Amino acid sequence: MKALARSYVWWPGIDGEIEAWVKHCQACQESRPDPPRAPVQSWESARAPWSCLHVDFAGPFQGKTFFIVVDSYTKWLEVALVPSTSTSAAIRVLRRLFATHGLPDTLVSDNGTAFTSGEFQTFTAQNAIRHIRSAPFHPATNGQAERMVRTTKDTLRRMTQGDWEYRLATFLLAQHSTPSSTTGRSPAELLMGRRLAIRLDRLHPDRAQDEVVVGEGRNPRTFEAQDPAYAKNFGAGPAWVPATVTRVTGPVSYEVLTDGGQCWRRHCDQIRRRFPGENQEEEDRSKESQGNSGAVRPIEQQGQAGEAESVNTERTREAERTPEPELRLSEQVAPDQTAPSQPASLEREPEPEPQTREHPRPQRTRRAPAYLEDYECDLPGRTGT
Repeated sequence: MKALARSYVWWPGIDGEIEAWVKHCQACQESRPDPPRAPVQSWESARAPWSCLHVDFAGPFQGKTFFIVVDSYTKWLEVALVPSTSTSAAIRVLRRLFATHGLPDTLVSDNGTAFTSGEFQTFTAQNAIRHIRSAPFHPATNGQAERMVRTTKDTLRRMTQGDWEYRLATFLLAQHSTPSSTTGRSPAELLMGRRLAIRLDRLHPDRAQDEVVVGEGRNPRTFEAQDPAYAKNFGAGPAWVPATVTRVTGPVSYEVLTDGGQCWRRHCDQIRRRFPGENQEEEDRSKESQGNSGAVRPIEQQGQAGEAESVNTERTREAERTPEPELRLSEQVAPDQTAPSQPASLEREPEPEPQTREHPRPQRTRRAPAYLEDYECDLPGRTGT
């Protein structure tokens, strides 16, 4: 425009006057292009972990809405599933996070209605938190939250297995344990002062599980399988019930089987060693013999067998009380004579056959007293030597 004007007229200061006239033109100012972008202004550096938080809503994304919280110092990310973009939903998530990590110094958000409402302003004022809102329609001012929103959406879009709780837990564990390109350390190391243990740590030999160390100076009571014991009863009935140790489940824990057929898991302090008495040993032997005898008999047969055993026992006792038959005179032989072959008529009378039973008792052998060996006794029906 200045060149065109000088081709027709000229006066001193013509260029400056033309520039001033164009600057004050209303139509020219309204149609002028955008000014060049200003250099990026960084936020004030956070002084400590969890001192400056950036918050924002993300969604709707695949039908869900998320609340994003990121720590400016450690890059620690928190993602919560919320029902809506309301003030109450944001306050509910922030209260839960503040109960775990404490109150921040500064809270940065955009100009959404959830953050500009009076309820949110009251919440920040009661907790002495300085609330800073970004410039309207300028997302770059709250760039920390906006970048995390994009990262969250990209990651969740690639995860297709499991429900939303599983996806969020998997994503947050990976984000908390991965070193950041800005700080060179993982968010967990900067916020909590330690690395988070993940599945890859289980493969390292230095991170293998150590052996269980028993307290020095005390040797805990030990039991083995099939050991008789008394187990503490926490239900109705006696305080201690007979049981048998069936399995060792830990250094000081065992699995026992009571006589009633119940399977319990008890600490060694809840088990006492049991020493069975004589009656108990006989019962155990009888149980073993009955178990080895074969199949279990019906109830009626067991009753009949019990009656037969009692009758046989009585008969055996009567036979024991009956004295043995004396030898006939012809059977008595002098000590210095050799007994000739006895005819069939001089043999002993046949002894009654003992009654058989399942468990016969051993027969006693009757002998003359030892103190009578040096004496000669006149017995009826026997001549002295």
